[in-house]
Amino acid sequence: MVEEKKIALIGSGSWATALAKILLLNSGRLNWFVRNPVTIEYMQQSGHNPKYLSSVTFDPGRIDFYNDLEKIVEDSSVIIFAVPSAFLKDMLAGTNIRLEDRMVVSAIKGIIPGDNHTIAEFFNRRYNVPYENIGIITGPCHAEEVALERLSYLTIASKTENQAKNLASLLENHFIRTVISKDIYGTEYAAVLKNIFSIAAGVCHGLGYGDNFQAVLVSNAIREIKRFLDNTWPGKRAINSSAYLGDLLVTAYSQFSRNRSFGVMIGKGYSVRAAMIEMNMVAEGYHATRCIWEINKKHNINLPITDTVYNILYEGISPAIEIRLLTEKLA
Repeated sequence: MVEEKKIALIGSGSWATALAKILLLNSGRLNWFVRNPVTIEYMQQSGHNPKYLSSVTFDPGRIDFYNDLEKIVEDSSVIIFAVPSAFLKDMLAGTNIRLEDRMVVSAIKGIIPGDNHTIAEFFNRRYNVPYENIGIITGPCHAEEVALERLSYLTIASKTENQAKNLASLLENHFIRTVISKDIYGTEYAAVLKNIFSIAAGVCHGLGYGDNFQAVLVSNAIREIKRFLDNTWPGKRAINSSAYLGDLLVTAYSQFSRNRSFGVMIGKGYSVRAAMIEMNMVAEGYHATRCIWEINKKHNINLPITDTVYNILYEGISPAIEIRLLTEKLA
């Protein structure tokens, strides 16, 4: 059972901090990888993260902090990754970690730039982790609301139902409810795509488009997700459920959405670089846009919103022009 195993959390950003709060409610102890030793020292003394969700408090006596990836993997049975997808490959490079006999869990809603692999694909191909040993945490779950203990629903995807149930038992509490899924591929790609559409929603807001148009944009976005999944990995899935439509809605509309915030700045005239500097956080949709655009060169699926965001972010075309052209393609 997962409950009896040692849990490792990799990452120290907002979502990792929120997950630590959740995990410590159901586990006696937690192994937590934090890269910066100064941050570790601060967290040991103060009981909270100095940079992210600083209102969340921990009992440092129940946390074993690490800044050595190989050591934390050696000491743990379940490894939960909660770092930006763009950093994952470099973070693991140069280490000799062995993950094939561990339960590897991705709480990363992103895709590996350059490789164009989802996180599950990355761990399977690079680290020989069987898909049966991979779990996905997804669904509408902004870290800020988790920190405030506002009711949230997480989807736990795994090819093995017992693994999914065991992971769910680590996360369920009075403000977290869980749903089980076997659709690793679909839930991961839906999470990648919704970040692109959230940027689009932000761009439109920055340009002054209203709620009526945003509703049309998002309704087209869920159809775009369905077209992509049906053409690349067909199967039975409830596209209107929280792991797909729910996650899209919260990311497109929420004040806590970093992808939407990034898009708003682009719509208001910021350059991509200036928007990134201003945010000081990673917008997963930026890298996802290029990855999905490149993947789609093989499939030639009709993805007008993705193409629009790609043209704005990577081709430097005016957001006002691109969105005006997009309005002619939506229904």
